[in-house]
Amino acid sequence: MAATGYNILRIPEAKFMLNSKDGTVEIEGPTTFVDKHLQKLEQIFNSEIGETLLSRFGTILESDKECFNMPAFKDRSKRSIAPTGSSKHSVPRQSSSLPPIPVDLKGNGDKLGLRQFYSQKKPANHYEKTAVFAYYLVHHNRQSEVRYGELLSCYEEVDEKKPSITDIIKNTIRYKGWLEPGSDKYTARLTISGENFVKFDLPQQRTKVIIQPGSSLSGSGV
Repeated sequence: MAATGYNILRIPEAKFMLNSKDGTVEIEGPTTFVDKHLQKLEQIFNSEIGETLLSRFGTILESDKECFNMPAFKDRSKRSIAPTGSSKHSVPRQSSSLPPIPVDLKGNGDKLGLRQFYSQKKPANHYEKTAVFAYYLVHHNRQSEVRYGELLSCYEEVDEKKPSITDIIKNTIRYKGWLEPGSDKYTARLTISGENFVKFDLPQQRTKVIIQPGSSLSGSGV
């Protein structure tokens, strides 16, 4: 950028003069050209400054390169110039795969191990499993919240296949009400409903129906 604070972009029959210091832009050229681009240029100038503005002009004028016979303009308009002093920043894409977080799941003289607790409760699906794991971490590990990665470690401890934990917890919160969002991202809390379910409703009683030829249905609890 020139020391005077001006950038001048010349094309046949048209001229742009940008004064980033004073925050002004001058457009000179045929009336049809100026009218066509004035509103766009004003909108861009309100949000971009300096060389960022210049690079945005290149994008706008790309559609007019044939009109102004500028075969090299396309290459120039694609330059990537980092804005100076911009408050914008890119956010890295969050990986959909969260790693397990180590947590103490073993039993000792005063503490029941997760494997034993899991075998007692016999959860039947991922929603019940995450509720059981959360209950264990809250009541046996004395945690107020559980982290998603800790729940994945619970799956590993009981030799169960790990699911997409973010989807399972989201649906458990939305449809079951056994968990609720925690204070931080990727954390959850056990609700009263979830506590009651694990404590009183698991293991769920199942009924097996035996059908024999020539006899009525008979059922027995399993």
